[in-house]
Amino acid sequence: MQIWLNTARTSGPKNALCGGPKNGACAAACRPPASALTISPGLLGSLTKQELRIQQSTPLHIQPCGEERWLVCNPVGAGQLVILDREAITLFKQFQTPVMASQVINASCEVTPKAGRVKAIALFLQLGLLQSLDTPNHSCTVSDPRMLVAWLHITNACNLRCAYCFLKKTSEHMSSDTGRQAIEAIFRSALKHGMQGIDLKYAGGEASLRMQHVIELHNYASQLAKQHDLVLDDILLSNGVMLSQRTIDDLKALQIKVQISLDGLGVYHDSQRSFIKGQGSFDHVICTIDRLLASDLVPQISITVSQRNLDGLVDFTEYVLERQLPFSFSFYIENEYSAQITDLQFASERVIATMNSVFRVIEQHLPQSGLWGSIVDLADISMRHHNTCGVGQNYLVIDHDGSIAKCPMQIKEAVTTIHAEDPLQAIKDDRKGIQGLAVDEKEGCQTCDWRYWCTGGCPLLTYRATGRYDMKSPNCNIYKALLPATLRLEGLRLLQYEQPLVLC
Repeated sequence: MQIWLNTARTSGPKNALCGGPKNGACAAACRPPASALTISPGLLGSLTKQELRIQQSTPLHIQPCGEERWLVCNPVGAGQLVILDREAITLFKQFQTPVMASQVINASCEVTPKAGRVKAIALFLQLGLLQSLDTPNHSCTVSDPRMLVAWLHITNACNLRCAYCFLKKTSEHMSSDTGRQAIEAIFRSALKHGMQGIDLKYAGGEASLRMQHVIELHNYASQLAKQHDLVLDDILLSNGVMLSQRTIDDLKALQIKVQISLDGLGVYHDSQRSFIKGQGSFDHVICTIDRLLASDLVPQISITVSQRNLDGLVDFTEYVLERQLPFSFSFYIENEYSAQITDLQFASERVIATMNSVFRVIEQHLPQSGLWGSIVDLADISMRHHNTCGVGQNYLVIDHDGSIAKCPMQIKEAVTTIHAEDPLQAIKDDRKGIQGLAVDEKEGCQTCDWRYWCTGGCPLLTYRATGRYDMKSPNCNIYKALLPATLRLEGLRLLQYEQPLVLC
């Protein structure tokens, strides 16, 4: 009997705009590698010593995945995805209605030994795919985020004028003094709230225009992280048009990751991301990516999907997969500066059709790293979670002047400043600006089987469309259409790259 599990969390890139579940340490703590998975001795003992009534959990999603393989998950339970062979699915189906565990374990079976059946049933219980009617649920639950995410708006200057940008460009920069005070404020809140680490995002504008300042902030943050025994994870968010070799060498030496915005090949990228005078930036970005790869610094590729680049997504996906570049898709969100640009907004049907074509390309070039949180906008199938992003929970957006907001797209809506004793608490307490409500508080989401993976979508997008934060996403139909296909891709990836558990 063979079972494949998505427990080895080698995820795709985090969405750098959102301080959400992708940035948490809870999934790693909750999901050990499959090879190290230990079946609970307590569950094994219960199955052999007690009379337990067991049935399949509800809701349950089952779909074929490869030849004589089946994908099974309970999307509102622990969110664990498994692939079962014919022997395992046959055993699992015996619990479609409540049945005594002993009846299944002791039944005559020429294929699966009794010991194997006991281990498999205990594993299914542990993963939340089966439930005991006589004992508490043993499935893994997700804790609060343990990383404090901070967006540092290094500069308001930029050498590009992207069609969907949510900032009005100026020549203002974050001073060295403001930067150091910002780092100190971040660490104060992290320590007060018992965080395990800090996730810094150097952003703008174009943060690489102030590279020396980025390095200074990294060095100061590294010093404080070592002093307080906290994990430090940082990333440079860049348009990729002017990273010099010296900058690349510095980034590699300091172990600062790089995310490059690239929206397509040639004209598809240039239609969204051009220089100030209108020239396309694609050729410059590709040269930067080539230099990064030559220096063994693999960038994460951030792709913003709009109506303008939909026709080029299939070819572009093949391009990044062939080069083994980690990537993520984010859907365009209208803002006050892009609202008058009518050809950015897409129709749901068109996106669904295009993304299904993209998924067929991914299936032909399955990456080794997980696809959980990278290919359907903000949805994340790696674990059960309740909030789309870290807004109001574990996210600080610090402007160049030291003001602190909840979301980069509302950076002008300051809630507090770097001089506050605990900026994160002020963010948590604010009820005036953007509200990152839990999905169970959103109308239209409470009964959806996919709610703990899509979590109702971006709250700001929902508010712009409905005037409310407690509503489902305007992209709801897209999520519902694409999540089953995403599950299938992850299942196929598990079959190709992961070693199964063999129970006999």
